[in-house]
Amino acid sequence: MTKAVAVTTAVMIGTLAVTPARAEDIAVFAAGSLKAPLTEIARAFERQTGAKVTLTFGASGLLRDRIGSGERADVFASANMEHPRGLVAFGWASTVERFARNSMCVLAAPNVKITTDTALATLLCPAIKVGTSTPKADPSGDYAWEVFRKADALQPGAFATLTAKARQLVGGPQSPPPPAARSAYAELVATRAADVFVTYCTNAALAGKEDPGLHWVKLPKALDVAADYGLAVRRDAPPSARAFADYVLSADGRRQLVDYGFDPP
Repeated sequence: MTKAVAVTTAVMIGTLAVTPARAEDIAVFAAGSLKAPLTEIARAFERQTGAKVTLTFGASGLLRDRIGSGERADVFASANMEHPRGLVAFGWASTVERFARNSMCVLAAPNVKITTDTALATLLCPAIKVGTSTPKADPSGDYAWEVFRKADALQPGAFATLTAKARQLVGGPQSPPPPAARSAYAELVATRAADVFVTYCTNAALAGKEDPGLHWVKLPKALDVAADYGLAVRRDAPPSARAFADYVLSADGRRQLVDYGFDPP
């Protein structure tokens, strides 16, 4: 856990006061990249148990801050391990369980010629606008910065070039809310706010399905970054919250995650 995360979380947890919610509700805060599979998982769990699952999606770092400021969450499904571990360190949860893995890809506009082999050259091209999420607030941004660090090992100076030109278009405290019925990444690339977007492969694949004019490529092995997702349950959450977490970790839950492009942990 970084010092910045530790200090922020310590301040938040020090004033923690859980907002009441209906006893039958299971309040789940989850990374935005989990929206499609976790919605299906929650609905299946509801059908099987009769419990009610309330889902709140967003950037994992911002959700962590909301939990720390007192918002009710029984389960936290983060796009990294660091944010839920920060909450464990201050007593909100007992453990963090790795439940899925993602990778980083590049989503590109129709006229951008890009392959896995040319991904770095395309990102570095001065004429190409590069979009990312917001580091520290959203793990996707942190993973993009890790891609840029790896690029620097291949081509010295690449990190400075890429971090300077990257447009942090989503996932930050001041970012506009994502479209209700459209992928934010498809929207941003289609409208040319970015020519390419460094994001999770699952996000890129969904955007490509939504807008067939867009295309996406995997990064070469030298730039590949694995994104581990962590699941934590509030220490004093009702038993139904633990049951929901167990369902996410079950064969049925993991099968639905795999169906949406996630890898097993």
